[in-house]
Amino acid sequence: MSDTRHRLNLRLLEQYIAVAEERHFHRAARRLNMSQPPLTHAIQRLEEILGVVLIERGQRVLGLTAAGQTFLEEARRTLEQTAHAVSATRDMAAGRTGTVRLGYVGSALYGRLPDVLRDFRLACPGIRLELRETTTAAQLAALREDRLDVGVLIPPLSEADDLNLSAFDRDRLCLALPADHPLALEGEPALHELAEAPFILWPMAEGRGFCLQVFRLCANAGFVPNIAQEAHGMHAVLSLVAVGAGVSIVPESMRGFRSDRIRYCSISGGDSEFELMLATHRATPAANAFIQAARFLE
Repeated sequence: MSDTRHRLNLRLLEQYIAVAEERHFHRAARRLNMSQPPLTHAIQRLEEILGVVLIERGQRVLGLTAAGQTFLEEARRTLEQTAHAVSATRDMAAGRTGTVRLGYVGSALYGRLPDVLRDFRLACPGIRLELRETTTAAQLAALREDRLDVGVLIPPLSEADDLNLSAFDRDRLCLALPADHPLALEGEPALHELAEAPFILWPMAEGRGFCLQVFRLCANAGFVPNIAQEAHGMHAVLSLVAVGAGVSIVPESMRGFRSDRIRYCSISGGDSEFELMLATHRATPAANAFIQAARFLE
């Protein structure tokens, strides 16, 4: 069987299909742009390889044996599958098909990411997107372990020389207080007025750069935040603020989250600004297509 597969080739299948469909060696040879004797020899060789008679030879019109009809159907299917394999491979290599496993920090959903996702789906319908909300630290590990293709994360990043980074979005930090907090009821509080308030933040290990920026803002305001509770993820942090468990410093883009229960207040000064980056480790063609689309759609 393996020897038979080795001796068969796509050209031989194409020649047989032409003869079987034309039912005439001369017409089939003309269709294949070749002379008739080599074609006749090729069909004879095919029958020898298979060990069966495929063609019933008459005076002028050829017929197919039952085995010949079966082989015709299978040969057509083989050529169609080969053409599909070639097309699929070229599409994958060109970044027209595939899967992009995209990680993102929670606040990215409140910036330009939704528009980029929508436009990318329209521009590249053959690429499947898998979305995973997770922290910067978790994204870094997943990128390096090939569990994510692209990350939307927050710098600064230590020891990131193995990553490819590009700018994606900008945001700034703001205060988040329970809507019934005394300072929220009085007006627009300044950061230093929260020096004694219990803070809800996320673990340093999950977003070191982000946490350090929060601590730097508080230090500039003259205090060290009193961390009453830590929560995993920005939505969890804000949910705790909404129920009155404490105050926090969060991305301003999330002002719309539970705005009925949370009062968001701006923090003055350029130190409150931060950037979101796109990161890849070993980018696939589909991931590169997403990166290029995200840059183009800016």
